[in-house]
Amino acid sequence: MAVKVLWADDEIDLLKPHIIFLEQKGYDVSIARSGDEALDLILSNNYDIVFLDENMPGLTGLETLTRIKNKHPRLPVVMITKSEEESIMNEAIGSNISDYLIKPVNPNQILLSLKKNLENKKLMSEKTSMGYQQEFRQLSMEISDRPDLSSWEDIYRKMIYWELELEKSRDGGLKEILKMQKSEANTVFSKFVIDNYQDWLAGNADEKPVLSHVAFREKIIPALESDEKFFLIIVDNLRFDQWKVLQPVIENYYRVENEEIIYSILPTATQYARNAFFAGLMPSEIKKRFPQYWIGEEDEGTRNQYESQLLKEQFKRLGVNIPFNYHKILNLGAGKKLLENINNFIDKKLNVLVYNFVDMLSHARTDMEVIKELADDEAAYRSLTLSWFEHSPLIEIIRFLHEKNINIILTTDHGAIKVSNPTKVVGDKNTNTNLRYKTGRHLQYSSNEVFEARNPQDIFLPRTNISSSYIFAKEDRFFAYPNNYNYYVNYYRNTFQHGGISLEEMMVPIVFLKAR
Repeated sequence: MAVKVLWADDEIDLLKPHIIFLEQKGYDVSIARSGDEALDLILSNNYDIVFLDENMPGLTGLETLTRIKNKHPRLPVVMITKSEEESIMNEAIGSNISDYLIKPVNPNQILLSLKKNLENKKLMSEKTSMGYQQEFRQLSMEISDRPDLSSWEDIYRKMIYWELELEKSRDGGLKEILKMQKSEANTVFSKFVIDNYQDWLAGNADEKPVLSHVAFREKIIPALESDEKFFLIIVDNLRFDQWKVLQPVIENYYRVENEEIIYSILPTATQYARNAFFAGLMPSEIKKRFPQYWIGEEDEGTRNQYESQLLKEQFKRLGVNIPFNYHKILNLGAGKKLLENINNFIDKKLNVLVYNFVDMLSHARTDMEVIKELADDEAAYRSLTLSWFEHSPLIEIIRFLHEKNINIILTTDHGAIKVSNPTKVVGDKNTNTNLRYKTGRHLQYSSNEVFEARNPQDIFLPRTNISSSYIFAKEDRFFAYPNNYNYYVNYYRNTFQHGGISLEEMMVPIVFLKAR
Protein backbone atom coordinates (compact mmCIF):
# COMPACT_ATOMS: atom_id res chain seq x y z
CA MET A 1 0.00 0.00 0.00
CA ALA A 2 1.35 3.42 -0.98
CA VAL A 3 2.43 5.86 1.71
CA LYS A 4 -0.17 8.63 2.03
CA VAL A 5 1.29 12.16 2.19
CA LEU A 6 -0.57 15.42 2.82
CA TRP A 7 1.23 18.57 1.67
CA ALA A 8 -0.27 21.86 2.90
CA ASP A 9 1.05 25.09 1.29
CA ASP A 10 -0.75 28.18 0.04
CA GLU A 11 1.66 28.16 -2.96
CA ILE A 12 1.15 24.48 -3.67
CA ASP A 13 0.95 25.04 -7.45
CA LEU A 14 4.61 26.06 -7.45
CA LEU A 15 5.45 22.68 -5.89
CA LYS A 16 3.88 20.61 -8.68
CA PRO A 17 7.29 19.22 -9.87
CA HIS A 18 8.02 18.01 -6.32
CA ILE A 19 4.64 16.29 -6.09
CA ILE A 20 5.10 14.58 -9.47
CA PHE A 21 8.55 13.42 -8.33
CA LEU A 22 7.08 11.84 -5.18
CA GLU A 23 4.22 10.21 -7.11
CA GLN A 24 6.75 8.68 -9.49
CA LYS A 25 8.49 7.23 -6.42
CA GLY A 26 5.21 5.55 -5.44
CA TYR A 27 3.88 8.01 -2.85
CA ASP A 28 0.16 8.97 -2.75
CA VAL A 29 0.19 12.78 -2.33
CA SER A 30 -2.82 14.91 -1.38
CA ILE A 31 -2.67 18.72 -1.36
CA ALA A 32 -4.17 21.49 0.77
CA ARG A 33 -3.93 25.25 0.20
CA SER A 34 -4.63 26.31 3.82
CA GLY A 35 -4.47 25.11 7.37
CA ASP A 36 -8.25 24.73 7.58
CA GLU A 37 -8.31 22.62 4.41
CA ALA A 38 -5.50 20.47 5.78
CA LEU A 39 -7.41 19.86 9.02
CA ASP A 40 -10.55 18.88 7.09
CA LEU A 41 -8.57 16.38 5.01
CA ILE A 42 -6.89 14.89 8.09
CA LEU A 43 -10.32 14.49 9.68
CA SER A 44 -11.57 12.34 6.80
CA ASN A 45 -8.37 10.52 5.73
CA ASN A 46 -5.59 8.47 7.31
CA TYR A 47 -2.28 10.06 6.36
CA ASP A 48 1.15 8.66 7.14
CA ILE A 49 2.89 12.06 7.19
CA VAL A 50 2.14 15.77 6.72
CA PHE A 51 4.32 18.45 5.09
CA LEU A 52 3.20 21.80 6.50
CA ASP A 53 4.11 25.31 5.32
CA GLU A 54 4.83 27.55 8.30
CA ASN A 55 3.70 30.82 6.65
CA MET A 56 0.13 30.45 5.34
CA PRO A 57 -2.65 33.07 5.38
CA GLY A 58 -5.48 32.45 7.81
CA LEU A 59 -4.57 29.57 10.09
CA THR A 60 -0.77 29.64 10.32
CA GLY A 61 1.40 26.59 10.07
CA LEU A 62 2.19 26.63 13.80
CA GLU A 63 -1.51 26.95 14.68
CA THR A 64 -2.35 24.13 12.28
CA LEU A 65 0.43 22.03 13.81
CA THR A 66 -1.00 22.51 17.31
CA ARG A 67 -4.46 21.38 16.20
CA ILE A 68 -3.06 18.37 14.31
CA LYS A 69 -1.10 17.25 17.38
CA ASN A 70 -4.11 17.68 19.64
CA LYS A 71 -6.07 15.22 17.50
CA HIS A 72 -3.25 12.98 16.21
CA PRO A 73 -0.22 13.26 18.52
CA ARG A 74 1.70 10.45 16.76
CA LEU A 75 1.19 11.70 13.18
CA PRO A 76 4.60 12.85 11.82
CA VAL A 77 4.58 16.50 10.72
CA VAL A 78 7.43 18.11 8.76
CA MET A 79 7.50 21.92 9.02
CA ILE A 80 8.64 23.86 5.92
CA THR A 81 9.40 27.57 6.20
CA LYS A 82 11.19 30.46 4.51
CA SER A 83 12.18 31.87 7.89
CA GLU A 84 15.38 30.95 9.70
CA GLU A 85 14.41 32.82 12.85
CA GLU A 86 15.42 30.83 15.91
CA SER A 87 12.20 31.61 17.79
CA ILE A 88 10.08 30.02 15.03
CA MET A 89 12.35 26.98 14.92
CA ASN A 90 12.17 26.59 18.71
CA GLU A 91 8.39 26.89 18.71
CA ALA A 92 8.03 24.31 15.95
CA ILE A 93 10.47 21.89 17.55
CA GLY A 94 8.77 22.37 20.92
CA SER A 95 5.51 21.36 19.27
CA ASN A 96 6.96 17.94 18.48
CA ILE A 97 7.63 18.17 14.77
CA SER A 98 9.39 15.28 13.07
CA ASP A 99 11.60 17.40 10.79
CA TYR A 100 12.29 21.04 9.86
CA LEU A 101 13.13 22.16 6.28
CA ILE A 102 14.07 25.63 4.99
CA LYS A 103 12.71 26.84 1.61
CA PRO A 104 13.55 26.44 -1.12
CA VAL A 105 13.48 22.67 -0.79
CA ASN A 106 14.49 20.26 -3.51
CA PRO A 107 12.79 16.91 -4.21
CA ASN A 108 15.64 14.88 -2.75
CA GLN A 109 15.34 16.73 0.58
CA ILE A 110 11.68 15.81 0.71
CA LEU A 111 12.43 12.18 -0.20
CA LEU A 112 15.13 11.98 2.50
CA SER A 113 12.75 13.37 5.11
CA LEU A 114 10.12 10.78 4.11
CA LYS A 115 12.57 7.91 4.39
CA LYS A 116 13.98 9.21 7.67
CA ASN A 117 10.57 9.48 9.27
CA LEU A 118 8.71 6.54 7.75
CA GLU A 119 11.27 3.99 6.63
CA ASN A 120 14.05 4.55 9.14
CA LYS A 121 13.23 1.54 11.29
CA LYS A 122 12.80 -0.70 8.25
CA LEU A 123 16.08 0.46 6.70
CA MET A 124 17.92 0.06 10.00
CA SER A 125 16.44 -3.40 10.44
CA GLU A 126 17.53 -4.43 6.94
CA LYS A 127 21.03 -3.04 7.49
CA THR A 128 21.35 -4.82 10.86
CA SER A 129 20.13 -8.11 9.40
CA MET A 130 22.58 -7.86 6.52
CA GLY A 131 25.42 -6.96 8.91
CA TYR A 132 24.82 -9.97 11.14
CA GLN A 133 24.48 -12.31 8.16
CA GLN A 134 27.89 -11.13 6.96
CA GLU A 135 29.40 -11.61 10.44
CA PHE A 136 27.70 -14.94 11.19
CA ARG A 137 30.21 -17.02 9.27
CA GLN A 138 33.17 -15.19 10.77
CA LEU A 139 31.83 -15.66 14.30
CA SER A 140 31.23 -19.36 13.68
CA MET A 141 34.81 -19.77 12.49
CA GLU A 142 36.15 -17.93 15.54
CA ILE A 143 34.11 -20.11 17.92
CA SER A 144 35.33 -23.33 16.31
CA ASP A 145 38.98 -22.20 16.09
CA ARG A 146 40.01 -22.91 19.72
CA PRO A 147 39.65 -19.32 20.99
CA ASP A 148 42.05 -18.00 23.61
CA LEU A 149 41.15 -15.52 26.36
CA SER A 150 41.28 -12.38 24.23
CA SER A 151 39.36 -14.13 21.43
CA TRP A 152 36.61 -15.15 23.85
CA GLU A 153 36.23 -11.57 25.00
CA ASP A 154 35.99 -10.41 21.39
CA ILE A 155 33.44 -13.13 20.55
CA TYR A 156 31.27 -12.30 23.56
CA ARG A 157 31.35 -8.56 22.88
CA LYS A 158 30.32 -9.17 19.27
CA MET A 159 27.48 -11.47 20.29
CA ILE A 160 26.11 -8.95 22.77
CA TYR A 161 26.39 -6.21 20.14
CA TRP A 162 24.39 -8.22 17.60
CA GLU A 163 21.89 -9.37 20.22
CA LEU A 164 21.11 -5.75 21.08
CA GLU A 165 21.07 -4.68 17.43
CA LEU A 166 18.81 -7.51 16.29
CA GLU A 167 16.46 -6.64 19.14
CA LYS A 168 15.50 -3.62 17.01
CA SER A 169 15.07 -5.77 13.92
CA ARG A 170 11.91 -7.41 12.63
CA ASP A 171 13.82 -10.49 11.53
CA GLY A 172 12.83 -13.15 14.06
CA GLY A 173 14.67 -15.81 12.08
CA LEU A 174 18.03 -14.12 12.56
CA LYS A 175 17.37 -13.70 16.27
CA GLU A 176 16.82 -17.44 16.50
CA ILE A 177 20.03 -18.10 14.56
CA LEU A 178 21.98 -15.86 16.93
CA LYS A 179 20.43 -17.67 19.90
CA MET A 180 21.64 -20.99 18.47
CA GLN A 181 25.08 -19.53 17.77
CA LYS A 182 25.30 -18.25 21.34
CA SER A 183 24.35 -21.72 22.60
CA GLU A 184 27.13 -23.21 20.50
CA ALA A 185 29.55 -20.63 21.89
CA ASN A 186 28.58 -21.59 25.45
CA THR A 187 29.25 -25.25 24.72
CA VAL A 188 32.76 -24.46 23.49
CA PHE A 189 33.34 -21.89 26.24
CA SER A 190 32.39 -24.42 28.94
CA LYS A 191 35.01 -26.82 27.61
CA PHE A 192 37.55 -23.98 27.52
CA VAL A 193 36.89 -23.15 31.19
CA ILE A 194 36.96 -26.80 32.31
CA ASP A 195 40.29 -27.34 30.51
CA ASN A 196 41.92 -24.24 32.00
CA TYR A 197 40.24 -23.24 35.27
CA GLN A 198 42.47 -25.16 37.65
CA ASP A 199 45.62 -23.89 35.90
CA TRP A 200 44.34 -20.30 36.11
CA LEU A 201 43.98 -20.63 39.87
CA ALA A 202 47.27 -22.46 40.35
CA GLY A 203 49.19 -19.92 38.27
CA ASN A 204 50.30 -22.55 35.75
CA ALA A 205 48.67 -20.97 32.68
CA ASP A 206 50.54 -18.82 30.17
CA GLU A 207 47.62 -16.42 30.26
CA LYS A 208 44.77 -16.15 32.73
CA PRO A 209 41.80 -13.83 33.15
CA VAL A 210 41.35 -11.35 35.96
CA LEU A 211 39.25 -13.44 38.35
CA SER A 212 37.10 -12.23 41.25
CA HIS A 213 39.75 -12.71 43.93
CA VAL A 214 42.39 -10.57 42.16
CA ALA A 215 40.10 -7.94 40.58
CA PHE A 216 40.40 -5.49 43.48
CA ARG A 217 44.20 -5.75 43.60
CA GLU A 218 44.79 -5.64 39.86
CA LYS A 219 42.07 -3.29 38.63
CA ILE A 220 40.67 -1.12 41.41
CA ILE A 221 43.60 -0.29 43.69
CA PRO A 222 45.69 1.12 40.80
CA ALA A 223 42.80 3.47 39.94
CA LEU A 224 42.67 4.65 43.57
CA GLU A 225 46.28 5.86 43.48
CA SER A 226 45.16 9.24 42.12
CA ASP A 227 44.07 12.07 44.42
CA GLU A 228 40.47 11.81 43.18
CA LYS A 229 37.50 10.40 45.08
CA PHE A 230 35.72 7.26 43.94
CA PHE A 231 32.43 5.45 44.38
CA LEU A 232 32.82 1.72 43.73
CA ILE A 233 29.34 0.47 42.80
CA ILE A 234 28.81 -3.31 42.73
CA VAL A 235 25.43 -4.10 41.17
CA ASP A 236 24.79 -7.69 42.17
CA ASN A 237 24.25 -10.11 39.26
CA LEU A 238 24.70 -7.52 36.48
CA ARG A 239 25.40 -9.17 33.13
CA PHE A 240 27.48 -7.53 30.41
CA ASP A 241 24.44 -7.06 28.16
CA GLN A 242 22.56 -5.38 31.01
CA TRP A 243 25.43 -2.97 31.48
CA LYS A 244 25.26 -2.12 27.77
CA VAL A 245 21.57 -1.12 28.02
CA LEU A 246 22.30 1.01 31.11
CA GLN A 247 25.33 2.64 29.47
CA PRO A 248 23.46 5.26 27.36
CA VAL A 249 21.63 6.51 30.46
CA ILE A 250 24.82 6.73 32.52
CA GLU A 251 26.65 8.46 29.67
CA ASN A 252 24.37 11.47 30.12
CA TYR A 253 26.48 12.18 33.20
CA TYR A 254 29.67 10.14 32.87
CA ARG A 255 32.00 9.20 30.06
CA VAL A 256 33.43 5.69 29.90
CA GLU A 257 37.18 5.93 30.46
CA ASN A 258 37.71 2.19 30.28
CA GLU A 259 35.46 -0.86 29.93
CA GLU A 260 36.90 -4.30 30.62
CA ILE A 261 35.68 -7.84 31.19
CA ILE A 262 36.69 -9.81 34.26
CA TYR A 263 35.78 -13.39 35.16
CA SER A 264 33.69 -14.55 38.10
CA ILE A 265 35.12 -17.49 40.00
CA LEU A 266 33.19 -20.75 40.40
CA PRO A 267 30.61 -21.05 41.76
CA THR A 268 29.33 -17.93 40.02
CA ALA A 269 27.24 -17.13 43.08
CA THR A 270 27.30 -14.17 45.46
CA GLN A 271 28.49 -16.13 48.50
CA TYR A 272 31.63 -17.19 46.67
CA ALA A 273 32.38 -14.58 44.00
CA ARG A 274 31.65 -11.43 46.01
CA ASN A 275 33.36 -12.62 49.17
CA ALA A 276 36.40 -13.47 47.04
CA PHE A 277 36.23 -10.00 45.46
CA PHE A 278 36.29 -8.20 48.80
CA ALA A 279 38.76 -10.52 50.51
CA GLY A 280 41.20 -10.81 47.64
CA LEU A 281 41.25 -14.51 48.44
CA MET A 282 39.61 -17.67 47.16
CA PRO A 283 36.83 -19.15 49.35
CA SER A 284 38.94 -21.92 50.94
CA GLU A 285 41.58 -19.32 51.84
CA ILE A 286 38.93 -17.06 53.41
CA LYS A 287 37.64 -19.95 55.51
CA LYS A 288 41.17 -20.88 56.60
CA ARG A 289 42.38 -17.34 57.43
CA PHE A 290 39.14 -15.78 58.62
CA PRO A 291 36.78 -18.53 59.76
CA GLN A 292 34.77 -15.92 61.67
CA TYR A 293 33.89 -14.26 58.32
CA TRP A 294 33.01 -17.39 56.34
CA ILE A 295 29.47 -18.79 56.51
CA GLY A 296 29.30 -22.12 54.72
CA GLU A 297 26.51 -23.89 52.86
CA GLU A 298 25.60 -25.82 55.98
CA ASP A 299 25.57 -22.76 58.29
CA GLU A 300 22.71 -20.48 59.20
CA GLY A 301 22.83 -16.77 58.44
CA THR A 302 23.45 -14.30 55.61
CA ARG A 303 26.50 -15.42 53.68
CA ASN A 304 27.78 -11.97 52.67
CA GLN A 305 27.54 -10.06 55.93
CA TYR A 306 31.27 -9.50 56.42
CA GLU A 307 32.26 -7.82 53.15
CA SER A 308 33.45 -4.62 54.82
CA GLN A 309 35.64 -6.59 57.24
CA LEU A 310 37.08 -8.68 54.40
CA LEU A 311 37.98 -5.54 52.44
CA LYS A 312 39.72 -4.07 55.50
CA GLU A 313 41.73 -7.27 55.81
CA GLN A 314 42.68 -7.13 52.12
CA PHE A 315 43.85 -3.51 52.43
CA LYS A 316 45.83 -4.41 55.55
CA ARG A 317 47.46 -7.39 53.83
CA LEU A 318 48.42 -5.29 50.79
CA GLY A 319 49.67 -2.37 52.88
CA VAL A 320 47.03 -0.06 51.42
CA ASN A 321 45.84 2.83 53.58
CA ILE A 322 42.61 4.01 51.97
CA PRO A 323 39.78 5.19 54.24
CA PHE A 324 36.42 3.97 52.98
CA ASN A 325 32.73 3.73 53.74
CA TYR A 326 30.72 0.60 52.95
CA HIS A 327 27.01 0.64 52.08
CA LYS A 328 24.68 -2.21 51.15
CA ILE A 329 21.32 -1.48 49.52
CA LEU A 330 18.82 -4.33 49.73
CA ASN A 331 15.56 -2.46 49.07
CA LEU A 332 14.05 0.79 47.85
CA GLY A 333 13.87 2.33 51.32
CA ALA A 334 17.57 1.77 51.95
CA GLY A 335 18.39 3.33 48.57
CA LYS A 336 16.36 6.45 49.38
CA LYS A 337 17.92 6.72 52.84
CA LEU A 338 21.43 6.57 51.39
CA LEU A 339 20.55 9.28 48.89
CA GLU A 340 19.18 11.50 51.67
CA ASN A 341 22.38 11.15 53.70
CA ILE A 342 24.93 10.94 50.91
CA ASN A 343 26.53 14.29 51.81
CA ASN A 344 27.73 12.66 55.03
CA PHE A 345 29.83 10.13 53.11
CA ILE A 346 31.46 11.88 50.17
CA ASP A 347 34.46 13.21 52.09
CA LYS A 348 35.98 9.73 52.14
CA LYS A 349 38.48 8.74 49.44
CA LEU A 350 36.42 5.62 48.66
CA ASN A 351 32.78 4.70 49.09
CA VAL A 352 31.81 1.12 48.35
CA LEU A 353 28.17 0.60 47.41
CA VAL A 354 26.69 -2.88 46.95
CA TYR A 355 23.35 -2.52 45.19
CA ASN A 356 21.14 -5.58 45.17
CA PHE A 357 18.38 -5.26 42.60
CA VAL A 358 19.25 -7.33 39.55
CA ASP A 359 19.84 -10.38 41.74
CA MET A 360 16.41 -9.90 43.32
CA LEU A 361 14.96 -9.54 39.83
CA SER A 362 16.38 -12.88 38.72
CA HIS A 363 15.01 -14.59 41.83
CA ALA A 364 11.65 -12.87 41.43
CA ARG A 365 11.64 -14.04 37.80
CA THR A 366 11.69 -17.56 39.21
CA ASP A 367 9.20 -17.12 42.03
CA MET A 368 6.63 -14.58 40.84
CA GLU A 369 4.25 -15.16 37.95
CA VAL A 370 3.89 -11.43 37.23
CA ILE A 371 7.68 -11.06 36.76
CA LYS A 372 7.68 -14.12 34.52
CA GLU A 373 5.18 -12.33 32.32
CA LEU A 374 7.16 -9.08 32.34
CA ALA A 375 10.54 -10.73 31.69
CA ASP A 376 9.59 -13.56 29.38
CA ASP A 377 12.82 -13.48 27.36
CA GLU A 378 16.31 -11.95 27.30
CA ALA A 379 15.14 -8.69 25.70
CA ALA A 380 12.37 -8.25 28.28
CA TYR A 381 14.82 -9.07 31.10
CA ARG A 382 17.11 -6.29 29.88
CA SER A 383 14.18 -3.92 29.45
CA LEU A 384 12.98 -4.54 33.00
CA THR A 385 16.49 -3.87 34.30
CA LEU A 386 16.60 -0.58 32.39
CA SER A 387 13.16 0.47 33.60
CA TRP A 388 14.15 -0.19 37.21
CA PHE A 389 17.41 1.72 36.81
CA GLU A 390 15.78 4.80 35.28
CA HIS A 391 13.41 5.10 38.26
CA SER A 392 15.72 3.92 41.04
CA PRO A 393 17.62 5.79 43.76
CA LEU A 394 20.78 4.48 42.07
CA ILE A 395 20.44 6.80 39.06
CA GLU A 396 19.75 9.66 41.48
CA ILE A 397 22.93 8.76 43.35
CA ILE A 398 24.85 8.75 40.05
CA ARG A 399 23.44 12.21 39.18
CA PHE A 400 24.52 13.52 42.57
CA LEU A 401 28.02 12.09 42.18
CA HIS A 402 28.23 13.70 38.74
CA GLU A 403 27.47 17.11 40.27
CA LYS A 404 30.22 16.55 42.85
CA ASN A 405 32.67 15.39 40.15
CA ILE A 406 33.26 12.04 41.88
CA ASN A 407 34.53 9.14 39.77
CA ILE A 408 32.68 5.84 39.60
CA ILE A 409 33.89 2.28 39.16
CA LEU A 410 30.95 0.05 38.21
CA THR A 411 31.18 -3.72 38.36
CA THR A 412 29.43 -6.87 39.63
CA ASP A 413 30.11 -10.25 41.18
CA HIS A 414 28.63 -12.57 38.53
CA GLY A 415 25.93 -12.78 35.87
CA ALA A 416 23.06 -15.17 35.17
CA ILE A 417 21.89 -17.41 32.33
CA LYS A 418 18.41 -18.38 31.20
CA VAL A 419 18.26 -22.13 31.78
CA SER A 420 16.31 -24.61 29.70
CA ASN A 421 17.88 -28.11 29.82
CA PRO A 422 17.52 -30.18 33.03
CA THR A 423 20.27 -32.45 34.36
CA LYS A 424 19.29 -35.08 36.92
CA VAL A 425 21.24 -35.08 40.17
CA VAL A 426 20.80 -37.05 43.39
CA GLY A 427 22.17 -35.88 46.73
CA ASP A 428 21.49 -36.28 50.42
CA LYS A 429 19.37 -33.87 52.47
CA ASN A 430 22.36 -31.63 53.18
CA THR A 431 23.01 -30.90 49.49
CA ASN A 432 22.62 -27.20 48.72
CA THR A 433 19.62 -25.94 46.75
CA ASN A 434 21.29 -23.87 43.98
CA LEU A 435 20.25 -24.99 40.48
CA ARG A 436 23.62 -24.32 38.78
CA TYR A 437 26.04 -25.86 41.28
CA LYS A 438 25.80 -28.56 43.92
CA THR A 439 28.04 -29.45 46.83
CA GLY A 440 27.54 -32.41 49.12
CA ARG A 441 28.37 -36.07 49.71
CA HIS A 442 27.71 -38.96 47.36
CA LEU A 443 26.35 -36.82 44.53
CA GLN A 444 25.04 -38.85 41.58
CA TYR A 445 24.90 -37.33 38.09
CA SER A 446 25.89 -37.77 34.47
CA SER A 447 29.55 -36.74 34.43
CA ASN A 448 29.50 -35.56 30.80
CA GLU A 449 26.87 -32.93 31.67
CA VAL A 450 28.80 -31.24 34.48
CA PHE A 451 32.18 -29.91 35.55
CA GLU A 452 33.13 -32.00 38.58
CA ALA A 453 35.52 -31.03 41.36
CA ARG A 454 35.92 -34.22 43.37
CA ASN A 455 38.65 -32.55 45.40
CA PRO A 456 37.38 -29.02 46.13
CA GLN A 457 40.83 -27.90 47.28
CA ASP A 458 42.02 -28.17 43.67
CA ILE A 459 39.91 -25.13 42.84
CA PHE A 460 40.23 -23.48 46.29
CA LEU A 461 36.74 -24.26 47.53
CA PRO A 462 35.99 -25.30 51.13
CA ARG A 463 34.72 -28.75 51.94
CA THR A 464 31.59 -29.10 54.01
CA ASN A 465 32.96 -32.49 55.14
CA ILE A 466 35.73 -34.90 54.17
CA SER A 467 33.77 -36.62 51.37
CA SER A 468 32.02 -33.62 49.82
CA SER A 469 32.55 -32.52 46.22
CA TYR A 470 31.26 -29.84 43.85
CA ILE A 471 29.60 -30.07 40.46
CA PHE A 472 28.80 -27.17 38.12
CA ALA A 473 26.17 -26.99 35.40
CA LYS A 474 27.41 -26.14 31.90
CA GLU A 475 25.78 -24.10 29.14
CA ASP A 476 22.04 -23.62 29.83
CA ARG A 477 21.58 -26.70 32.02
CA PHE A 478 20.06 -26.74 35.49
CA PHE A 479 20.00 -29.41 38.15
CA ALA A 480 16.74 -31.22 38.89
CA TYR A 481 15.95 -33.97 41.37
CA PRO A 482 14.30 -37.20 40.13
CA ASN A 483 11.53 -36.83 42.75
CA ASN A 484 8.64 -34.83 41.31
CA TYR A 485 10.86 -34.30 38.26
CA ASN A 486 8.32 -32.95 35.76
CA TYR A 487 6.92 -30.35 38.14
CA TYR A 488 10.42 -29.23 39.09
CA VAL A 489 11.57 -28.93 35.47
CA ASN A 490 8.47 -27.03 34.34
CA TYR A 491 8.76 -24.62 37.27
CA TYR A 492 12.42 -23.71 36.74
CA ARG A 493 12.82 -23.99 32.98
CA ASN A 494 13.32 -20.56 31.33
CA THR A 495 14.29 -18.88 34.61
CA PHE A 496 17.51 -16.91 35.15
CA GLN A 497 20.00 -18.76 37.35
CA HIS A 498 23.64 -18.44 38.35
CA GLY A 499 26.35 -20.58 39.88
CA GLY A 500 27.61 -22.51 36.84
CA ILE A 501 29.71 -22.07 33.71
CA SER A 502 28.54 -19.83 30.88
CA LEU A 503 29.58 -16.67 29.11
CA GLU A 504 26.71 -14.80 30.77
CA GLU A 505 27.65 -15.87 34.31
CA MET A 506 31.44 -15.67 34.16
CA MET A 507 32.32 -12.77 31.83
CA VAL A 508 31.22 -9.63 33.65
CA PRO A 509 31.93 -5.90 33.23
CA ILE A 510 34.19 -3.58 35.18
CA VAL A 511 33.77 0.00 33.97
CA PHE A 512 35.70 3.14 34.91
CA LEU A 513 33.59 6.29 34.66
CA LYS A 514 34.62 9.95 34.82
CA ALA A 515 32.14 12.80 35.33
CA ARG A 516 31.43 14.86 32.22
